Amino acid sequence: MRLTLTAYLLLFTIGCLGQVNATSVDFDSQSITIAFSEEPPQLNSMKATDSVSIDVLSHTMEGLARYDRRGQMVPGVADRWEIDDRTATFWLNKNAKWSDGVPVTAKDFVFAWRTALDPATASEYAFILYALKNAEVINKGELPPTALAVRALDDHTLEIELERPTAYFINLTAFASYFPIREEFYKKKGERYAADASDLIYNGAFMMTEWVHGASLKLVKNPHYWNKDSISLNAINVDYITADSRSQLNLFIDGKIVHTQLDGDTYKDALSQKFRIRRFTTGVIYFQEYNHRPGRITANKNVRKAIQHVFDPHEMVNRVLATPGNLPGESLFPVWLNGVKGKFRQEYPAPRAKIDVSLARKYLENAKTELGIKEIPPLVLLVGESPTATKNAEYMQGLLKSKLGLDIKIDKQTFKQRLAKMSSGDFDMVGAGWGPDYDDVMTFGDLYASWNLNNRGRYINPEYDRLVRVAMNSSVPQVRMDAMGEMQQILFDDAVLLPTSEQGIIYLIHPKLKGVTRRVIGADPDYTYARVVK
Repeated sequence: MRLTLTAYLLLFTIGCLGQVNATSVDFDSQSITIAFSEEPPQLNSMKATDSVSIDVLSHTMEGLARYDRRGQMVPGVADRWEIDDRTATFWLNKNAKWSDGVPVTAKDFVFAWRTALDPATASEYAFILYALKNAEVINKGELPPTALAVRALDDHTLEIELERPTAYFINLTAFASYFPIREEFYKKKGERYAADASDLIYNGAFMMTEWVHGASLKLVKNPHYWNKDSISLNAINVDYITADSRSQLNLFIDGKIVHTQLDGDTYKDALSQKFRIRRFTTGVIYFQEYNHRPGRITANKNVRKAIQHVFDPHEMVNRVLATPGNLPGESLFPVWLNGVKGKFRQEYPAPRAKIDVSLARKYLENAKTELGIKEIPPLVLLVGESPTATKNAEYMQGLLKSKLGLDIKIDKQTFKQRLAKMSSGDFDMVGAGWGPDYDDVMTFGDLYASWNLNNRGRYINPEYDRLVRVAMNSSVPQVRMDAMGEMQQILFDDAVLLPTSEQGIIYLIHPKLKGVTRRVIGADPDYTYARVVK
């Protein structure tokens, strides 16, 4: 049952955040309670693609390197490493152990990477391992997984051959797809692997001890974690799973959770109570993704160009989202990305479509002629359940009806089902977002490569693919960024996607919880080094 904000306001004086009931934090036990917006749909690190699952994995698992409090790469399972244009060698920390006390070995990385690349695994993130020699041809089924040029010289030495010079390779090793998996445990669990808390073993700062699907889960400090002395929290209780921002605000006000994100509506309530509202730029770009598969109406370029010329991202940010910090979406490449000497978007300005309804209607008429139809049939817009997703979808529905006469059917789905429909292509348009997996412009650039299974609309353009490979195969910044600039232009000219906003969030956090890390890359928020103070 949803609790009303009005009821809570009777219990709290405006501005009394410091007097919030402290059930969400406990100093003596060093435990906190949080809420998730969604159930983590996939905790198999080889298959996870969504931010909720990857955030859980980032708290419970660890790669060769990891992010520190300042977002810098520091040793994780590996004590040290040497990397050049063609090879990388990692020496593992002999104190690194799994949550059952068994040492983490180099073989655990070899097994995980081979398995992720095996076509039978159907990993949608297999492409992120393509920096490893032979990885791509293995993933295409042209070589066996054993051909991967990664070797365990002994239990604590991992030798890697690279397919090409990869200046950001150390950053890749902190991502979930590069996490180790112990072969014996994985094969023992079979299809049950990662299905429940007991179907995983963990080598990170925390381990999951409880998971009530759809309701709650619990992370506790991992007693075998090599760096456990730097971890203050003993427990992170995820007692609530709700995408409803109003419910989360109510839980925060009632002292049930330590953190909540605000939207346009809850922001006003928090502001009226004079809570301390914090801001953070996430680095995430949001967009409407089109289905480019043959037979789909949205596979027609003129349909997409018509929508491009009636959509105003400034109106989306200022009138629909209506919260501080968001920027209008103008490119797949967000403004914070680095280019050659400065910011990429300063060196390669994003092309902009003129808002022109007459031109848009001409594009639509051309589309009808090409498609051989008199009217465009209703288009399905797939979205999530959150209030913000619903609001955005209803805005798009009204806009396209009033400007172009297009009928839009909103298909609202749970997080897990929306991901499934995106993968199967069961949509015409889908509200989507993409955040950085590592600190390089390529983390956005290769999203629309034909081999990237996160390219959910299955856009295929040989010239775009060629430019991605130019950027992948060069270590010269100017060459790489010139290719990215051309890719940005193709995305605009083909109206491949409709950028809507760059995310800036506002949130509340309990004043007794310190050390929570907000970062563009990696788990966010990251509670690994958080602590409760008196």
